[in-house]
Amino acid sequence: MSALLSQLGINSQLQHALKDLKITVATDIQEKVIPIILNQKEDVVALAKTGTGKTAAFGLPLLQTVDVTNNSIQTLILSPTRELSQQIYNNLVAFATQLPEVSIVLLSGGSPLKAQVASLQATTHIVVATPGRLLDLLEKKALDISTLKNIVLDEADEMFQALKEDLMPILKALPKNRRTLLFSATMPGELKEIVHNYMSKNVISVQSDMATVGHEGIDHHYIVVDPIEKLDVLLHFLNQQAGGRGIIFCKTKAAVNKLAKNLAIRKISSGALHGSLSQGIRDRIMEQFREGHIDTLVATDLVARGIDVKELAYVVNYHLPDTHEAYVHRSGRTGRAGAKGLSMTIIQEEEVAEIAGFEKELSIQFKPVKKSNAEDLQWNNTLVWAKKVFKTKPNREVPEDVKHQIKTIFHHLTKEELVDKVLANYLAEHKQ
Repeated sequence: MSALLSQLGINSQLQHALKDLKITVATDIQEKVIPIILNQKEDVVALAKTGTGKTAAFGLPLLQTVDVTNNSIQTLILSPTRELSQQIYNNLVAFATQLPEVSIVLLSGGSPLKAQVASLQATTHIVVATPGRLLDLLEKKALDISTLKNIVLDEADEMFQALKEDLMPILKALPKNRRTLLFSATMPGELKEIVHNYMSKNVISVQSDMATVGHEGIDHHYIVVDPIEKLDVLLHFLNQQAGGRGIIFCKTKAAVNKLAKNLAIRKISSGALHGSLSQGIRDRIMEQFREGHIDTLVATDLVARGIDVKELAYVVNYHLPDTHEAYVHRSGRTGRAGAKGLSMTIIQEEEVAEIAGFEKELSIQFKPVKKSNAEDLQWNNTLVWAKKVFKTKPNREVPEDVKHQIKTIFHHLTKEELVDKVLANYLAEHKQ
């Protein structure tokens, strides 16, 4: 039986905030990590999948141990993306509502540098940052981390894969007497080297229930297609998922833009998310997605790391990821908090051999799904076209006399006859 957070040594102020947030029962990683951070001094390596409550696992004990009589920065939390940093910051602020003397600052790209420098002039106990922005501020000598007591490396596998050039100078600048808390979904070889070189020899290793957490409740499917029909197969899948929300992953920004454009042309409710977009645009798209105004996100791996939206029905791997770790993070966007989820991978024949590697490394089983035949795909495209017509707004620039003449041509037709003629015209143009 899972422990209550109140049984793990969390103080009354934090317990009160957690009660207001309706958080009472500890997750597996929280139950294992919180007492260690509170009661011991060693470095920690914690392996846990996405959606397992890692932010509270390190955030609650680090908030509790802040020395408010000390005005220097005591804890630095690094995460790979702006979205994830914002999410961690928001969670910490929510946890600390009964700790008004604890100061938390967010440092990430997309926000004015000058404003962030100004915020650091006041007392700051905890900094949540992305590596690039933190390095920029360190080089400008805008903050002092020489008295740092704790550093958290969240989603460490992703950071060292995508942001190593920014991270290494930061690690070298850290004081030797700090405590390092590393949280990761996977432990690739490169990350093991970092643990060996930058963490103490007496590091405590903690592992959440990796056999089930992160995969439990997720069905892993793949479908083999010819390159020319990839978009049609995706459209057919999305039509089957009507009413559900999800994320489509592409390898590159260019691929995200191209696919998002194809969906927009068909008036499919979607938005694109990648690192070249301004923070304002990314925030607006994420807000629309969270509020349900957008059903589908098309995203690259890195920016999707901060997406923690409940009740996502599916993820689609429009391109097979380069690493097993990336697949873990992609599929982990769905099936969260005990819900069911679907991870669908659309691949070409020459990629089928790679599936066995993902199954072996991640201890999961993929189910092959037979693609629909050409006729079904064509009829699905017809439905996509019909929905597009339905969602098209009237053109207000058409002269009234022209509209009147067109109405005169069609006025004697019933609705059914008009639909039949318009549909026949579409089918003739598309040679179905």
